[in-house]
Amino acid sequence: MKALQFSKTGDLAALAVVDVPAPSLSAGEVLVQVKAAGLNPSDVKNVLGRFPYTTLPRIPGRDFAGVVVEGPDALVGQAVWGTGKDLGFYRDGSHAQFLTLPASGVARKPQALNFVQAASMGVPYTTAWDALQRSGVVAGTRLLVIGANGAVGSATLGLAKVLGAHVLAAVRRPEQAHLLREQGHEVIVLEQPDALASQVNTVFAGGAEVIFDTTGHWVPAAVPALAVFGRLAIIAAPLDGHVQLPALALYRKGGSLIGVNSLLYNSTECARMLEQFGQYFDQGLLPLPKDLEEAPLVEGLASYAEVNAGASAKVVLIP
Repeated sequence: MKALQFSKTGDLAALAVVDVPAPSLSAGEVLVQVKAAGLNPSDVKNVLGRFPYTTLPRIPGRDFAGVVVEGPDALVGQAVWGTGKDLGFYRDGSHAQFLTLPASGVARKPQALNFVQAASMGVPYTTAWDALQRSGVVAGTRLLVIGANGAVGSATLGLAKVLGAHVLAAVRRPEQAHLLREQGHEVIVLEQPDALASQVNTVFAGGAEVIFDTTGHWVPAAVPALAVFGRLAIIAAPLDGHVQLPALALYRKGGSLIGVNSLLYNSTECARMLEQFGQYFDQGLLPLPKDLEEAPLVEGLASYAEVNAGASAKVVLIP
């Protein structure tokens, strides 16, 4: 089968298109014919050596959608989707024509999503879902999403709306705000960090009960914008991994800090999340993803370079 594979890390030049045998099944697994595979920044970082637990040689790729061709009778022929921390790190991932994983690690694909759409959503949507669940977002929760124009931010807006939260989106540029307003979202344009609290309070009297910073750069400014007993969730940090946290202000508000990391969940745990929110697509409650960039798997090296250069379009590889 055709696959992308790397045998060393540190440079995208280590990634190559190779011909390798199709994987064989172990007990309790399924063989999936990959119809589409999402390309995430973490896949690029994996080749660059940012994850020391990755074993080599390795086929990267976390997100996929495809058809089960071998495994339990109840799953053979089923259209499925999946993601997880095991894929592409210590077992071969989805950037190939076939992959194996535990039978419990696949979820049935929502009928409303085609394979390309489903493959684009694993990491962003499980990250957003985890953040909302662990932050206690329910109907009526005052939620601020910083970086709402990104993949995780967009997923959070859609899922939070389904949950009934009162959502405020925050972005850096007026044109981003314009697009979100056209989609029906309430939006603020981020100014100087010390202005964030007053901006939020004009919409949420008393502050936001939950703030989800999908950038990692607004943590110090977010604390004053929190309500009493508010929760601040983060998924990223500056390159050096450090921010100055106003701990006294967080303490005085009884606030909580929640780290959200999708790489804490294996494919089985992620499949349960996909089953929980996947139904919302078939119920017409979540918007279908648009503006996806499809690329042949055999041209994946160029796609990796594109994502590494900071391209904003979501890339989906087609075997």
